[in-house]
Amino acid sequence: MTIRALPLRLLLGLAIAAGAVWLALHRGQLDPAVIEEAIRSLGAWGPVAHVALFALGTVLFVPGALFGLAGGVLFGPVWGTLLNLAGATLGATAAFLVARYVAADWVRQKAGARLARLIAGVEAEGWRFVALTRLVPLVPFNLLNYALGLTRIHVASYALTSLVCMAPGALAYTWLGYAGREAMAGNDAAIRYGLAGLGLLAAVAFVPRLLQRFRSDEAGRFNETGLPAGVEPRER
Repeated sequence: MTIRALPLRLLLGLAIAAGAVWLALHRGQLDPAVIEEAIRSLGAWGPVAHVALFALGTVLFVPGALFGLAGGVLFGPVWGTLLNLAGATLGATAAFLVARYVAADWVRQKAGARLARLIAGVEAEGWRFVALTRLVPLVPFNLLNYALGLTRIHVASYALTSLVCMAPGALAYTWLGYAGREAMAGNDAAIRYGLAGLGLLAAVAFVPRLLQRFRSDEAGRFNETGLPAGVEPRER
């Protein structure tokens, strides 16, 4: 880090920290209805504002579910999913870059012992570890973005893997938000929409664990020689 760049990076780090603290102390003011009305009032600029707010909220540790549900309410299941996914990916990438180039020391202090395990895992597995932590919430989403920024994984691999692996969750929250909107409008099909969203959330939570169980079972079928369990290699 050059001496000239130090003040700018320090200022940016302090601004992010101050914003996160302020939002933590005023979390009750984050009214979804107010956010939705503000975005709706922007007309054609609403989708851009939603993506920008989602990204900024991710950097400032605002729960992504707040914007995910709002996206379903405002833009429906298709466009809402795309916009939510864009906002979540931009926010995750921004936090990743902040951790890598601005606030490495602060992130290390906040993450503690979990960070060492994350770094070790990413260094060994690369994008595969990013995929695992996106699909299985081992670490809170907002903190994970910063923690992964301290590793040596390439930013393009991180962003692409995050985009793909966050898609099921983005779809689930968007669908739930859309179901809520339809229920308020008196649409009888809203219950089916809600159940579909809940089912997708359950899949996001449990399918990775089932895959891990399957891999463990498959590994147990083979002995250390690479042959099926119970089969000994023939002597030459």
